[in-house]
Amino acid sequence: MGYLTDYLPLSYSKGVTQTYSGKADGGSIATLSKVDIDCAEPAQLAEFYADALAWTVAYSDNDYGVVEGDGVRIGFGKIEGFQPAVWPDEEATKRFHLDLLVDDLASATERLCAIGARRPANQPGVDRWRILLDPSGQPFCLSQLPDTTSW
Repeated sequence: MGYLTDYLPLSYSKGVTQTYSGKADGGSIATLSKVDIDCAEPAQLAEFYADALAWTVAYSDNDYGVVEGDGVRIGFGKIEGFQPAVWPDEEATKRFHLDLLVDDLASATERLCAIGARRPANQPGVDRWRILLDPSGQPFCLSQLPDTTSW
């Protein structure tokens, strides 16, 4: 594991060429480095999402963790007194959440629960999608990949 400063955008740290289409001249105003998620236990979440996505823990300590894979990075930053979103809670302000595609909802749910996720009782997606809670209590969704064999 390197230093936190080693985790610049992929185009800077790994020499990867990227193309952008945000402006007429083909250049973008900014480059997405990674998505950061506030939490209480960064190392725990880095391990969980590395296992869930079959990615690599690129950096991890008590204050910050980074997973990477498929050209994407997710960071987890420690916030003292962090309180995860409550599911469901119609009164609270909405936060973002991760949507993960899986081959089979039942199998993925079982495997993710085995590594620390929890399945809340409220499941409005029935068989189309499923809500799970990561080890910090933050909701994320599973959606089944469409069956393309019948197209």
